[in-house]
Amino acid sequence: MGHRGLDTYEYFEREGSLGQVQGEFAGVVAAARGRLRDAYGRRLHSAYLYGSVPRGTARPGRSDLDLLLALHHEPADEDRDAAEVLARGLDEDFPEIEGAGILLYGKDTLLSEAERFDLGWFLACLCTPLLGADLAEHLPRYRPDSLLARETNGDLADVLPGWRRRVREASTEDECRRLCRFFSRHLVRTGFTLVMPRWGGWTSDLAESAEIFGGYYPERAAQMRAAAVLALNPVADPAVLRAYVEDLGPWLADEYTARHGTKTPRDAG
Repeated sequence: MGHRGLDTYEYFEREGSLGQVQGEFAGVVAAARGRLRDAYGRRLHSAYLYGSVPRGTARPGRSDLDLLLALHHEPADEDRDAAEVLARGLDEDFPEIEGAGILLYGKDTLLSEAERFDLGWFLACLCTPLLGADLAEHLPRYRPDSLLARETNGDLADVLPGWRRRVREASTEDECRRLCRFFSRHLVRTGFTLVMPRWGGWTSDLAESAEIFGGYYPERAAQMRAAAVLALNPVADPAVLRAYVEDLGPWLADEYTARHGTKTPRDAG
């Protein structure tokens, strides 16, 4: 990628490519391509990889395989069932991955005005085409500005009540560990997008994200660095989760709103 993930005109360069997929993951990527075609047939418009596998930073036995599917129509129950079966099958058949996640959307949603600076940006900048015609050709170029920050992660205040409920209801070490990983990733990425317009670039590297954030908020730097570590090596410590939902999360949500405003509400229908 170019300087700070941007091209010479200061637009995002798309991160990741099939050429960056490490050899250990070539088999599961090829299997995913074939199984998606079989499972969805003509319902599938296009499929994309995202995350550490197309970035070439995946860790064998530790990293997920992350997929986004664009369907010709909005997902139905049979589409969601197929995704669940497909993800479980990939996870069981390929020990190189620690799980598979599949996001399902209708192509009209991905190209909609409401999602232009959220799902649209995500597809155009962070997803690697795997199958079908690339929807990014119908989307604009993006810059790391305050509008993008607001529409990607400007909803932390809205999700925190749900996080608190999940912490209260977590009853096993595995649940706590999963929440630790998810919350840690979300908070580090939100911390980075808070400062992204000031820094003037993009990174998906969590450790780098935490360091960049810490340059603007030194009083919270240690917390964010710790979250970046826990995103890769989560622990089953309820105290960590409580600190996220009672301290770091609320502070970050307030600062985000003050700096960028809140994410535009989506139509519930």
